[in-house]
Amino acid sequence: MRRLRRTKIVATLGPASSSRSMIATLFESGADIFRINMSHTPHDKMREMVAAIRAVEKDNGRPIGILVDLQGPKLRVGAFTGGSAMLDKGASFSFDTDAKPGDANRVLLPHPEIFAGIQPGHALLLDDGKIRLTTTEVSRQKIVARVEVGGKLSDRKGVSLPDTVIPFSALTPKDRSDLDAALDAGIDWIGLSFIQRPDDIAEAKKITRGRAAVMAKIEKPQAVLRIDEIMDVTDAIMVARGDLGVEMPLEKVPGIQKQLTRAARRAGKPVVVATQMLESMISSPVPTRAEVSDVATAIFDGADAVMLSAESAAGQYPVEAVSTMNRIAEEVESEDGYRLIMEAQHATPESTGADAIAAAARQIADTVDLSAIICWTSSGSTGLRVARERPRVPIVAISPNVATGRKLSVAWGIHCVVADDAHDQDDMVERACRLAFKDGFAKAGRRVIIVAGLPLGTPGATNMIRIAFVGKDSASE
Repeated sequence: MRRLRRTKIVATLGPASSSRSMIATLFESGADIFRINMSHTPHDKMREMVAAIRAVEKDNGRPIGILVDLQGPKLRVGAFTGGSAMLDKGASFSFDTDAKPGDANRVLLPHPEIFAGIQPGHALLLDDGKIRLTTTEVSRQKIVARVEVGGKLSDRKGVSLPDTVIPFSALTPKDRSDLDAALDAGIDWIGLSFIQRPDDIAEAKKITRGRAAVMAKIEKPQAVLRIDEIMDVTDAIMVARGDLGVEMPLEKVPGIQKQLTRAARRAGKPVVVATQMLESMISSPVPTRAEVSDVATAIFDGADAVMLSAESAAGQYPVEAVSTMNRIAEEVESEDGYRLIMEAQHATPESTGADAIAAAARQIADTVDLSAIICWTSSGSTGLRVARERPRVPIVAISPNVATGRKLSVAWGIHCVVADDAHDQDDMVERACRLAFKDGFAKAGRRVIIVAGLPLGTPGATNMIRIAFVGKDSASE
């Protein structure tokens, strides 16, 4: 199955979309990688979903990626007498370690690490940012704050601290348990929630040990400030606009989205834009015009993938949501302006052999009017470096490792084929041309460019370019 677009689609699975038949329909409609949200999914259900995705993958003969999204730390206040309290603007309100029910003056905050990290002047946002306070006094057992924006605060509502670096791990005990279960199930990507620093990613990578790639969800101001350091250690990022919009002024989120997308493209690492992309399609068969423009903007920016959350997980129209996103991507990418933007934002190659080869392949493909760039890639790094160039022609990645094909399912423009490794250079050229013809990327008599690393099967050794003619049964230089 060949997609007619370069931007990938991530579809979240849930009550509306967890059956094998629905997963197959979503894949046929355009989903390239499926997300499982561990905030709502027990281990047994996660394993069922993984098995269903793998069955659909086998039926279609095409690698399908699985992203397991960890819940991350959830900071919440305690309970109130009567279930809620009204916080008035200008009033003083305290958070403490006393477990008794709260009132209009105070409430339990059962997170000692917050007391260790917060400072006077820092903001406290409650209930998804609806209520805002500014800290005035801090001790080891009590935080006193002034109510800037008041409202009704109910039991167990969430707490966000946009100004505070909280001294705790991004992996809770639940996350560690979920991560172990996901790795045992053989998933491909792990999404890390509420990271603050590069150390959070390094901690997860010590556990994964290469069994899954790590995607850093950027949803806190602290992560935005350290994005260059985070980009050095992560395998991909997700622009998690929902929580970014809680912890930062909403008007800043579009600019940050563009900043993060550019940073990921410079680094040659996949970037997924997520949250509320087609939100109205949870209950409507068609999106709003503003939502269509929102998805289109992410695609024009060169995002590797766009994501559906509740739209495909719990909405009434999951198939329509995927189909709509697919059509938007196809239309945007057919615009002349899309190619002009890709070329205007083209990143300067890094000073490595792999980047030089990838940049040369792109330039040769444009100059000689080739049909496709074909990458033999063991680890996926060759495919990612070529995708970083955003070439005009299709990218076909051939890998002997199914795990590599699944990992590349989130990367811009890559059509991945799992096949046995080549025996030698001639075999590599012949089989590359045969696969390009078979999957419809090149007609007989056309030329393709082949990129690989020699010796074959050596990860990260991209060092060879060859141009070949395509025939129906064989190819020759």
